[in-house]
Amino acid sequence: MLVLYEHPLSPYAQKVKIALREKGLEFEVRMPEGIGAGHTKGEFADANPRREVPALIDDDVALFDSTVILEYIDDKWPEPSLMPNAPEERARMRQIEDVMDTHFEAITWGLGELHFFKRGNDEMRKTIEAQASRQIAGFMTWLEKELGDNDWFSGHEFGRGDLSVIPYLNAADGFGYKPAEGSPLAAWIARANARESVSQTDAESRASITGMQMVSAAVESGLFKRQYRDHRLEWMIRSGGMDIVRDGIEKQTIRFTDHWDT
Repeated sequence: MLVLYEHPLSPYAQKVKIALREKGLEFEVRMPEGIGAGHTKGEFADANPRREVPALIDDDVALFDSTVILEYIDDKWPEPSLMPNAPEERARMRQIEDVMDTHFEAITWGLGELHFFKRGNDEMRKTIEAQASRQIAGFMTWLEKELGDNDWFSGHEFGRGDLSVIPYLNAADGFGYKPAEGSPLAAWIARANARESVSQTDAESRASITGMQMVSAAVESGLFKRQYRDHRLEWMIRSGGMDIVRDGIEKQTIRFTDHWDT
């Protein structure tokens, strides 16, 4: 039995769950004990010294990093393939995934700081939200160009490009950001969310949002710490949230992941 350590709100974990479900593979999901508190132990910590979800356990194989895990899944279970055949198209799918993972993710994560954890004052939140709105619109324009006249980013079949985009656009939708009604990108979102692999994964994510208020209180009390990856930190600072970062450092409610926990 495959074991996937995840958090339902993690778009990185959602990518992997969608891929496993598209492959028809059975797997068990587990939430790492102590996740967010900085003291995870056991099988999860052994599998991923960075203490970040997802981590995949396949018998004696332990993997971390969603992109590496997706490559492993497609290599070990090649049918149905999640990647197009042409080298240039495979490269394009990897580019789309990288943009969503390292640029778009920072925006939705930052919006979570504002909406779930009420970081910053009203004026600061207004400034950051305006930056997020402008950037999301730009990325959606780019995504629509990448989609072109195809039904899917991967071509004529749902695949790697699609599962790398839909978790992020669903997250943005949760904050009120969506493409124009009737646009090709809006139609693509509807098609993607109609797939069982996506709808089940998204339902799990949305169900977990109800507990965010409790997590917010835990963050304020210092029991949980927000995880600032480098791209998140850069986005927050560049978008006008330097005081949010300073406040988090002073209250010890944030932690950085630029080193390996040991």
